[in-house]
Order: sequence, then C-alpha cells, then structure tokens
Amino acid sequence: MKHRSDNVRYLTELALLVAIILVLKVTGLASVPVGPLVMTFSMIPIAIGAMLTGPLAGAILGMIYGFTSFYDAITGASIMTGIFFQLNPFSTFVLCVGTRTLVGLVTGWIFKLLKKIDRTHTVSYFITGLCAPLLNTFFFMGYIVVFFYNSEYVQSRVSDLGVSGPLMFVIATVGVQGLIEAVTGAVLGGGVGKTVAHALKRDNAPSKKKAE
Repeated sequence: MKHRSDNVRYLTELALLVAIILVLKVTGLASVPVGPLVMTFSMIPIAIGAMLTGPLAGAILGMIYGFTSFYDAITGASIMTGIFFQLNPFSTFVLCVGTRTLVGLVTGWIFKLLKKIDRTHTVSYFITGLCAPLLNTFFFMGYIVVFFYNSEYVQSRVSDLGVSGPLMFVIATVGVQGLIEAVTGAVLGGGVGKTVAHALKRDNAPSKKKAE
C-alpha cells in the first residue's frame, strides 16, 4: 500500500512540475530573447524536480522542456535553432531534446552525490540549482560547436562577434545571459528546492533535539 502511495505521490509531483514548465512556456515567462538565443529560466523547475524526485524525473522534465525548444526550432520562434533545423532536423532534435534530457539526468545525479557529503543539508540544493543552467549551457553550446560550428550561420556569427575559435564564440554568445541564468538558478532553484524539501520532510536535516 505504501509503495502505491509513493508512486501516486511521485507521479503527482512530476505532473505538477511538467505543468509549471508548460505554463512558463505558454505565458512566455520562462524565455527572454537575447539576440539569436533565448535566455531560459526553465532550468529552475527541472533542477527542483531532479532534487525532489530524482534523476529520472529530472530527465523527463528536461525532455519536456526540450520538446518545447524543438517546437521553437520548427516554427522559427528561436532564430538560431530555427536555422539549424533547416540545416539538419535530426541534429537539431538532439540539440534541443537530447541535451536537455541529459541536463536533467546529470543534475539529479549531482544532487544525489552532494547529499551524501553535505552535512549542512542546504549547500547541496544551491549547488544543484547552479549546476542545472551551467550544464544546459555546456551541453547545448558544446553540441553546437561539435556539429554546427562550421556551418555558414555560425561562422557568420563568429565574424560578427569578432572572435576566433570555438571557446571564444561560446563565451561571446552566452555572455551575461549565462551569468544571469546561473545566478537565478542557484538562488531560486536552490531556495525553492530546499524549502519544498524541508516542508515535505525530505531534506534529512538533523532535528534540533538531535543537534542538542
């Protein structure tokens, strides 16, 4: 009976987080266009899901967000991925969906590892909140460098930015956007994740009685 109850709770929480991602997408609250890229705050619910319900849930949430990103590529709502879709639809699918699924999965793994060594039962939440947007940038831009860097579009961007080499291209493209995403992920993702985990009694924090 307890196992069934746990499954229902797991699916309910996962459905709620999926709904949050979709609502943020539909309302436009999660995406802020910055040049050819889109600054996203959808990594926050993905990180929270990975912290509260595990790596598999993080992967599912990342995949859901990835499909919304792929939709933007198909419709041209995202300039960069829209052009990539015209060049190679399959690689663009992997870029949008595959990398985001991996982000959620790895974020969950990182949290599980940190929880084992985090005596404060707090730091792990904020580090994980920081890791989600950083991993998103690393996997997303890394994939672009590997599979699309030599395309005419990217080379044109390299020329416009006045940089040389893949690393400088990534730094110039992400810029302040990546910093804002990272800080927001750490503060909001970590703060909300810790608060909800404590409310649900899942943070394993030592009680005051034990501490005394």
